[in-house]
Amino acid sequence: MKIELEGSLLKMIPENEREKGELNQLWNIIIDCVAYNKKLVPVGQYIPGINEVATFNIE
Repeated sequence: MKIELEGSLLKMIPENEREKGELNQLWNIIIDCVAYNKKLVPVGQYIPGINEVATFNIE
């Protein structure tokens, strides 16, 4: 998955069919967050080279 940041705009570009499906699933979750006034909150730390997973909770 290619991720681009343009100012406050985040773009996620899938690079294969599996990523297209995963991005569609994420898109639907985020749409529900807006409808129900929820947000994505970071959990733990993302440190390249040490902790390679960025984790978020839906509140």
